[in-house]
Amino acid sequence: MTMDTEDAPAGTWVRHDTSGISPQQKYTNLIAALLLFIAGIFTLKEFLPALAWAAVFGIALLPWFRRLAIRWPQHKRNLLPSLFILGVVLVFVLPLVMIAVPLAEDFHDARQWVTQAQQNGVTPPPMLENLPDGAKLTEIWEDNIGQPGQISTITHGAIHGGGAKVARRIGAETIHRFVLLGFMLLGLFFLLRDADNVVEQLQVGSRRAFGDAGEDIGRQLISSVHGTVNGLVLVGLGEGLLLGMAYVVAGVPDAALFGLLTGILAMVPYGATVAVLAVGGILMITGNTIGAVIIIVAGAVVAFIADHFIRPVLIGGATRLPFIWVLLGILGGVSSWGLLGLFLGPAIMAALMLLWREWIGSQKGPINPGPEEMEAAEG
Repeated sequence: MTMDTEDAPAGTWVRHDTSGISPQQKYTNLIAALLLFIAGIFTLKEFLPALAWAAVFGIALLPWFRRLAIRWPQHKRNLLPSLFILGVVLVFVLPLVMIAVPLAEDFHDARQWVTQAQQNGVTPPPMLENLPDGAKLTEIWEDNIGQPGQISTITHGAIHGGGAKVARRIGAETIHRFVLLGFMLLGLFFLLRDADNVVEQLQVGSRRAFGDAGEDIGRQLISSVHGTVNGLVLVGLGEGLLLGMAYVVAGVPDAALFGLLTGILAMVPYGATVAVLAVGGILMITGNTIGAVIIIVAGAVVAFIADHFIRPVLIGGATRLPFIWVLLGILGGVSSWGLLGLFLGPAIMAALMLLWREWIGSQKGPINPGPEEMEAAEG
């Protein structure tokens, strides 16, 4: 019976004896493969972020998907991947839309406010009177932006031309992001549906290219992504939920919206602090001083516990990195890779640390095998 090569599992047709290939042909094949790889990357360059996000979500969701696939194997290829895609949309995409729509409305209202401020001037905020030299600050405000037409030199570019350009650019970027989002969800669907085959192919490919070391690094990268997702996404959403309830107690306007925004910012270490200070500043400007104090104190407590206790355990335990390297990996990753760097940065640092530990002999592995492996290799 013959086996169809398209349906054959990974490794079925691996050739271990390369005696029929001359050294010149081997180098030529490597160069041709490298050129094809570069051409493939160039072809897919616009979609690489979507594919990378699909890989991150796939790694994070795969353990849960496998548990459900074992329980309902008949739905493994269609229903279960579709339900996971729906879950990603509800948990991650819908909150972003809920934040983006009010922000777009606020942008329109801000342009109208600036137009009115040009015509009528801007009244000094009441909080100026409570500051040191409040009377002098109020007088300066009245002389510079309190009179009609005074603010026009500042806002002319924003109202005429600049604002329109920004709006057009935001619109184009939004359409582009939605297209990438569609391809990310499509890629995630097929990645979950064919997860077992993809994992097996990656294992065979890494083993052939790098030996056992490649497989170890791959496992470390996957473990790092799992830990980073738990430590950043889940902890960030938890911070947003707790602080959202504090916003309700403190009387923050649109508390649910600010809670969602806080949860998203809290996915970055110390990002919740920025959100809390912004909300506290809004309450101070509106005269709700007690509410501002409540929010700042509650935010400081929640952020301190999350960033100094919970995140180091979840991320550091999976990546086997000191938290300072986790933090540097996250911040450096965001600087270099954008939002993807939240997950790529710690994973790269964890892989480098694994190689370093094996190289210096503080950890046994393919790069630095133990005595029994050395004896077996010599025998």
